[in-house]
Amino acid sequence: MQTGTNKIVDIIIVGSGPIGLACALAAQKNGLDYLIIEKGCLVNSLYHYPVNMTFFSTSERLEIGGIPFVCNNAKPTRNEALEYYRRVAVAAALKIKLFEEVLSVKAKAKKLFSVNTTKEHYHAKHIIVASGFYGLPFLLNIPGENLPKVTHYYNDPHFYAFQKVVVVGANNSAVDAALETWRKGAEVTMVIRENQVGERVKYWARPDIINRIKEGSITAYFHSHLINIKESEVEISTPEGNITIQNDSVIAATGYQPDLKFIAAMGIKLSTDNIQKPFYNEETHETNIGGIYLAGVICGGMNTHSLFIENSREHAEKIIEHIVSKLS
Repeated sequence: MQTGTNKIVDIIIVGSGPIGLACALAAQKNGLDYLIIEKGCLVNSLYHYPVNMTFFSTSERLEIGGIPFVCNNAKPTRNEALEYYRRVAVAAALKIKLFEEVLSVKAKAKKLFSVNTTKEHYHAKHIIVASGFYGLPFLLNIPGENLPKVTHYYNDPHFYAFQKVVVVGANNSAVDAALETWRKGAEVTMVIRENQVGERVKYWARPDIINRIKEGSITAYFHSHLINIKESEVEISTPEGNITIQNDSVIAATGYQPDLKFIAAMGIKLSTDNIQKPFYNEETHETNIGGIYLAGVICGGMNTHSLFIENSREHAEKIIEHIVSKLS
């Protein structure tokens, strides 16, 4: 495909997650010229999910573009989802630029947008931001967080076999990490700010982690937080005072946040409360900057638990329908 300064496309889609792909499928169906630009690999966020992760949703609720998602069980795994979305991209011959980060989007004359990336310069009539929220972890902001033994992206439990592991957090990612590493032989300690395991934890995992804590297989400190990370130990603030324990690895499952600075740099308004929800029309998903649209989890601002694949798929049809109406 011809790209660069001499190419003007109808739409540039930022992000190749499921919703970005859904937008591309809808654009293609309506004969629009589009390009997906992704800073990482295809469905980059899903790729960074834990290797053994199982979705809460059933496969049909993760389908896009009316393409069936067939898997072995009622709830698909991460690997099955990666395979499904890859096959969708291949079957539809979607136009995608991978490992290319969008640095800026600026409005130009004649209702065009200038898009600068780490590799190219593009012009587009419309922009769809479907960048999700998995790229920026919430940092602990404590000494030692930059040590090699600390990660915000838990992957494969085998790596932690026979290690002393601290897991920070109490929601799905933290619970998966704690249970899986413990089952591979790790000595697991959970550090939890709240007084209980998160209520949104998957229904089959929550009783499991609660029972492991009750029986003492996994140690948990509630109303607690890490205050220092060292090469071979960590310091924890607990209601009974500060304690220091031996430690080999820290999995900081503290959650992630959308890149709202990128959104604001385009001129898109954000709410002034803690949610910082971007302004957009609920019917068309067009923002206060005409020609720029938001799709997927990014629409919720910091409220990243309000939108998922299954209730964001409809964004694609709304956006493309509105763009078609403007171009016709």
